[in-house]
Amino acid sequence: MHPIRFMPHRRTGSPPPLVRRLLATARSTRFRLERAAAGRVRGGPAGGAGGGKGGALLVPVHLSLRDSRTLNLALGAEGLVEGGGGARLLITRGRRRFAVPLVHEARTAGTPLLTATATLRDMRDGVWRLTVETRGADGRVRRHGLAPADTGTPPATPTVPHAPDPRTGTLVRVIKARSGRAVLQATRSRPRAELVRFVPSGDGITVHGRLVAGALRGEAGARDGSTAVRRRDGVVVPAEVAWQGDAFTLRVPLGAMAGAGAGQWVWDFRVGRLPVGRWLTDVRDPSAAYPTPFRVHALPGGALVRAHAHFTGTGAFAVTCWDITEAAREPAAVATPEPDIRRDLAEETS
Repeated sequence: MHPIRFMPHRRTGSPPPLVRRLLATARSTRFRLERAAAGRVRGGPAGGAGGGKGGALLVPVHLSLRDSRTLNLALGAEGLVEGGGGARLLITRGRRRFAVPLVHEARTAGTPLLTATATLRDMRDGVWRLTVETRGADGRVRRHGLAPADTGTPPATPTVPHAPDPRTGTLVRVIKARSGRAVLQATRSRPRAELVRFVPSGDGITVHGRLVAGALRGEAGARDGSTAVRRRDGVVVPAEVAWQGDAFTLRVPLGAMAGAGAGQWVWDFRVGRLPVGRWLTDVRDPSAAYPTPFRVHALPGGALVRAHAHFTGTGAFAVTCWDITEAAREPAAVATPEPDIRRDLAEETS
């Protein structure tokens, strides 16, 4: 595997709303221009799609990305490398260029392959061009563009085709430019409060998470506030949170949540202004993939709360809770047995 380390993202505080809108407009315009530039073709043969100076676009046997980090490529080697020449994959954006060597693999059946596996780390926001460069025995260099792999209709699976990087949240996808050329588009993550795990215990629920993409950096007092928000009416209760760097530990305030009103309610959670959830995942429906049971928690004050910590279909973390203290204290009705008349008569005659 060939690792490629890009420059890390610069982390800044949250800009004002007007500045955010201007930045979003400039960013979308830049993406359109970069997609047009990365998909540009030159020197293609008549009657075919141009792929650069080397001719038509190459259709790979396999081209995919796993978790926005691992790029896999397999090409038919026949006609590309002859006479002991070499080949490599170029990943370029503007003046930035990274080269990944293509390895020749012989197969017992079928044509030999040129394969490459590269790990993309800290990939910068933008559109990246994919080019296969071959060098013949005579030293002549040819460059070919890549078309997306012809995989047909993707099967319906529990996971999505493209998933964000679980560490940084950056989403990298193989997309098709207007010219038909395959390019990589990297989109940085919005600030997120990512849930790592939650631990239910006998007396409560503890949530462990982390901040992603520079979330809350530079925002004065933002880390001091963590809340549980009741759905439908927006009632808010504070939640206790502890920090260790960008990692946080949140204690679900079951007592305050259950005491905020009678009945069973659903609560969402926020760290600062960020909702807490399992966002950086390739699972289509987290609520179906991660089923969790209802549990009864005995709080330190003596209350009993029936709670269901779970994920919603969008990945948000939520807790359904209900104070059952009074219901549990009610004595169960004991049925009084009817008198056995025949037994009483037998005892009297004996």
